[in-house]
Amino acid sequence: MALSDPAERLALALTEGGLQRMTARVLAALLFTERETMTAGEIADTLTISSGSVSTALKSLSTVGLIERVPAPGSRREHFRLREGAWATLMSGQNAMIGTMREAAEEGITATGADSVAGARLAEMRDFYDYLWRELPVLIDRWRDGRRR
Repeated sequence: MALSDPAERLALALTEGGLQRMTARVLAALLFTERETMTAGEIADTLTISSGSVSTALKSLSTVGLIERVPAPGSRREHFRLREGAWATLMSGQNAMIGTMREAAEEGITATGADSVAGARLAEMRDFYDYLWRELPVLIDRWRDGRRR
């Protein structure tokens, strides 16, 4: 069973957004499947890609919190599924990147001087990431509260 055109288009959009191609295709396979879980072998068969590519993609998706391993009674193979609340978890994890970007801007301001042209650009960058740092957790909490209702 190959991925549908909409699944492949999603994978392409994810790739254009910065995700590795095979990781994006594995994520699309897990999003579009009608099964509760999939094994690495099932994913490899669906996508007609190597088990090594699937393994690398699964590790990457697990690391960022989008997917999880789940027990499958009677099966000796690992099963994977999209994690409940995966998108909020992913965005929550972005706070580390936001903090890193903010700190990099602050270091740049110190190095170039706050009154320099570069310092002004870096100050805008810092201010943007400050804003995200404050607002993103509130936005995610509001989204989660709405989902609970």
